[in-house]
Amino acid sequence: MLKPKTIILFFLIVSHAIFSNEDVWGKVGHQVIGEIATQNLSLNAMYQVKKILDGQSLSLVSTWADEMRSNPEFSKYNSWHYVNMPLDKEYHEINKNPKGDVVQAINKCIEVLKEENSSKELKSFHLKYLVHLIGDIHQPLHTGRFEDRGGNDIKLNFLGNASNLHRVWDTQIIEYFTIDYKSLANDLINKQKTQVSLNPIDWSYESHQEVKKIYSQILAKENISSDYIEKNFSLIKSQLHKGGLTLAAVLNDIFKK
Repeated sequence: MLKPKTIILFFLIVSHAIFSNEDVWGKVGHQVIGEIATQNLSLNAMYQVKKILDGQSLSLVSTWADEMRSNPEFSKYNSWHYVNMPLDKEYHEINKNPKGDVVQAINKCIEVLKEENSSKELKSFHLKYLVHLIGDIHQPLHTGRFEDRGGNDIKLNFLGNASNLHRVWDTQIIEYFTIDYKSLANDLINKQKTQVSLNPIDWSYESHQEVKKIYSQILAKENISSDYIEKNFSLIKSQLHKGGLTLAAVLNDIFKK
């Protein structure tokens, strides 16, 4: 029989997992980015990644940072997953979160991975976060407004079911098409490759331009229809493709020696 303290701890952990879900890019999206990146790694980057992750794939570890959010000890990293920006300002114009944000966190991860004296344990931790956070920053609402928590507080109905704007873009549009991550990744890999920046501030800028359009489209809208889903899936696919290529470019640069 479980002791009362054990039951309470279990409840707290499960509750934290439930209420943290709205801040994450969905599982499939992160896995797609990991798969696209894997297929664009240099030989040395592939070797180093496998060595650090003990053979685990980028797709497998891409959701680790979200899974760890069910552990209260990881709450200090919650702010790493996003950066809130007013629609009329860009990253260089805002007051930075002293707890960190997705841009600061990505730079920290890159710094640790480039440091030759970093332990394998430290590199593994920051590589897993890097894979995840590059996915997050390419989900436009992770650069959304502070006042509605990146769309979490904009309540909507998704095909008749209660939801919110952030969740719609994180998971529900992708899930609507019932496609597995490998199939979606393979479809996107065949798209023409685009030149990507290695600067996280550029990624935040690009996502922020898209989130402005998302907010403008949603004004006075209460129901997400199939028309909205079909219209916006192309942007999600473009962001996933760009996220995968960006992750590969960053890892190739880190492990270019």
